[in-house]
Amino acid sequence: MASHSESIIREPLITGKDITYAKITNDVLNPVENMPNKAWWIGFTVASLGSLLWVVSISYTFWFGLGAWGLNKTVGWAWDITGFVWWVGIGHAGTLISAVLLIFRQNWRNSINRSAEAMTIFAVICAATYIVAHMGRPWLAYFTLPLPNQYALWVNWNSALMMDVFAISTYFSVSLVFWYTGLLPDIASIRDRATGLRRRIYSVLSFGWTGSVKTWQRFETVSLILAGISTPLVLSVHTIVSFDFATSLEPGWHTTIFPPYFVAGAIFSGFAMVQTLLLVTRKVLGLENYITMFHIESMNKIILLTGSIVGVAYITEFFIAWYSGVEYEQYAFINRATGPYWWAYWSMMSCNVISPQLFWSKYLRTNIKFSWFLSIIVNIGMWFERFVIIVTSLHRDYIPSSWAMFYPTWVDVSVFIGSIGLFFTMFLLFIRVLPAVAMAEVKLLLKTSSEQAKKKLIDSGTLKEAEVEYYKESLVKYDSVDMADYEK
Repeated sequence: MASHSESIIREPLITGKDITYAKITNDVLNPVENMPNKAWWIGFTVASLGSLLWVVSISYTFWFGLGAWGLNKTVGWAWDITGFVWWVGIGHAGTLISAVLLIFRQNWRNSINRSAEAMTIFAVICAATYIVAHMGRPWLAYFTLPLPNQYALWVNWNSALMMDVFAISTYFSVSLVFWYTGLLPDIASIRDRATGLRRRIYSVLSFGWTGSVKTWQRFETVSLILAGISTPLVLSVHTIVSFDFATSLEPGWHTTIFPPYFVAGAIFSGFAMVQTLLLVTRKVLGLENYITMFHIESMNKIILLTGSIVGVAYITEFFIAWYSGVEYEQYAFINRATGPYWWAYWSMMSCNVISPQLFWSKYLRTNIKFSWFLSIIVNIGMWFERFVIIVTSLHRDYIPSSWAMFYPTWVDVSVFIGSIGLFFTMFLLFIRVLPAVAMAEVKLLLKTSSEQAKKKLIDSGTLKEAEVEYYKESLVKYDSVDMADYEK
């Protein structure tokens, strides 16, 4: 059978020279098998302090009750649900990258899916902490499940909040299984190189992976099945989260545009967080050859697309409010832009609508520092979006006598900052004990989509000179390609 050769026009998914299967294994497992470097320790120390702040603020909330937060009779939801929806949205990119891109056979997912899947797990955990904390009596959290009990207390199946419990728990379960299934070949590689206690631990975690043909066949079959199950979840989970608002009669919430609008926003913020994590990870762990500029640019294009969809949704909301002729709906949107929370609305518009449009420029799209900065700006904007939707819709009710302002307390702020610290603590521990890049999947690309494979294609002399020049021009943006090799 003739070997497959990829088009020279496509940029390589693995850069660098003298890349072998053994080198890929050594490069990816280096952070796992050796002591962490200074940058990791600095990050872990800061993240641990954030986690400690989370423990203190959550403990304070449990001890003194929800009165420790800035909620009032009018604004019964605020920073807590804002943080919850924000974290669930961030968790969306992992499943999208893993499941949807796998089904569509997009090979550029292979280097970034592992970290994105881990991000999903940790983000959903952070989201769940908000739900438990907001219950007021978290020790009764098990009543959210339809368990037989002597009090004849049963869940309200008509409530969108109840749908949340099942949608997010299903999403978390499937994502966890999908993530761990993909880890099995790499855990077995660590097991085979380890000794002593580490070898025994990784032996248990690898579930007896042998690497036989039958094992790989079952692995690929299970991966496709899980991807097929996960793909509808990308659309359903945040659609159901949007029902928390859309099924109410509150002006600013009662709208049918929320499901697609929330899904696009979730993918938007999720990809921004993946970008934030991967740009640091590739530098700190020395993975520039495997997380390349092509991956960064591809994610920036998706951020540009979903950011544009979100911008259209904002404009559509204003149009529908005007077209409806409902004065309460019209006031809700005018109040967002010109009322006491105008600063939050215009921060949202600047971060989510205006800033992603800068990615139309190829120079900015392929600039690592700018990409990292803008990914943080997008996540700030998406937090403001949830804050605007929730607080500005609640603080002006139908009856002017019940109007009230929301002011966060130190506990509100500490719980949110602490949840970010908790997230980064889990992520940093993950890249310390498990590979941040899927070795087995990256190795599949070595003979077709690597820079080495492209060079062999050029050396064969069968390519048109224009194609070769186009390819060389596209490599200029890479920080891990030695152009002197091509000049020879």
